[in-house]
Amino acid sequence: MNPAPPDLRTSDEAPGVPGFRSWRGLYIFVLIWFLMVVGLLLLFSRYFA
Repeated sequence: MNPAPPDLRTSDEAPGVPGFRSWRGLYIFVLIWFLMVVGLLLLFSRYFA
């Protein structure tokens, strides 16, 4: 008997989100967005405190 074919699904599979071709690109975008929000919160807390 032949072995089952390997599962072709990988982490490089398209995430299904418009504008992103890979999960890595999406993760990088989310990380940058998070850091920008934290930076803005720090900036605003110093400005309005």
